[in-house]
Amino acid sequence: MRKMLAAVSRVLSGATQKPASRVLVASRNFANDATFEIKKCDLHRLEEGPPVTTVLTREDGLRYYRMMQTVRRMELKADQLYKQKIIRGFCHLCDGQEACCVGLEAGINPTDHLITAYRAHGFTFTRGLTVREILAELTGRRGGCAKGKGGSMHMYAKNFYGGNGIVGAQVPLGAGIALACKYNGKDEVCLTLYGDGAANQGQIFEAYNMAALWKLPCIFICENNRYGMGTSVERAAASTDYYKRGDFIPGLRVDGMDILCVREATKFAAAYCRSGKGPILMELQTYRYHGHSMSDPGVSYRTREEIQEVRSKSDPIMLLKDRMVNNDLASVEELKEIDVEVRKEIEDAAQFATADPEPPLEELGYHIYCSEPPFEVRGANQWIKFKSIS
Repeated sequence: MRKMLAAVSRVLSGATQKPASRVLVASRNFANDATFEIKKCDLHRLEEGPPVTTVLTREDGLRYYRMMQTVRRMELKADQLYKQKIIRGFCHLCDGQEACCVGLEAGINPTDHLITAYRAHGFTFTRGLTVREILAELTGRRGGCAKGKGGSMHMYAKNFYGGNGIVGAQVPLGAGIALACKYNGKDEVCLTLYGDGAANQGQIFEAYNMAALWKLPCIFICENNRYGMGTSVERAAASTDYYKRGDFIPGLRVDGMDILCVREATKFAAAYCRSGKGPILMELQTYRYHGHSMSDPGVSYRTREEIQEVRSKSDPIMLLKDRMVNNDLASVEELKEIDVEVRKEIEDAAQFATADPEPPLEELGYHIYCSEPPFEVRGANQWIKFKSIS
């Protein structure tokens, strides 16, 4: 009898303890949505811009929060793995810029297209790949999204064209993708991203010209995080009004730390392109917490106080969290639960990314061409041959 009572007691105590926080969250009545004022965009050659108020639903808010928190934790885990020498080579982290990748994705359709430079991990995730595939690619494993052969700068997904290592070279490619959208008569747009450091590249202005001539559905997006490698925008550019750089192309300057501002600006820009008016230019004012790459500590050309001030006043995750809690869209406890779930997802993905095998040497020539019969390609040494299989 005692054993039976003890067993019943254990079951009852487990039932009351385990889901306590979830019961608390479930029993509370949250608002379905809330209206927020957002910062007005600066405009160039536009009579009106995106709205200055927007509605955020509870469902969207929770999704955006989870996505931004996932990107943040994924980048911090990549930093840790790099310092442990598990990730090698180039690695550019985007923590601090989460509102850009999540906000842009929230403003377009899955069938739209996106191409960016080498700070690409966040976009790879928002375009639909898993944390596991991204971290495994960073560690050079077979389970990575490019089979472990692309690394940090060369990740791809459906309607996502990388990850490109040459400064500014992705911009003409983005204009070409937009040309394909128009040529095929599809109601699609291409988001073509580059940084403030690439904004002075000549090929960007050539792409502007052709996109304007042919009225291509291309949204040129300058992610201005204030430093091109270690050089501030004021020292690198005679004009730091990047949204006006298109001259004959309309532009808008957006608060890139506010996900709602980015989302509404992206919807506006996408609607402009879909209407057949041609390209438009967006400048997202954002900030990266890490250095340019892993070899850059990030504090030789800016102060720790500057970084801390941005973290305390403009952090994109903190801004969304405060809005949701203060407007009864979510509770602190509920968001903490999401944080715990995200941390577990990242840890599981990191374990996979360190345990998964590396691709064998004989697969070095695989996937060079699509839909081709197998053939041999020469290695660095002309006597070494590798088989190429699609």
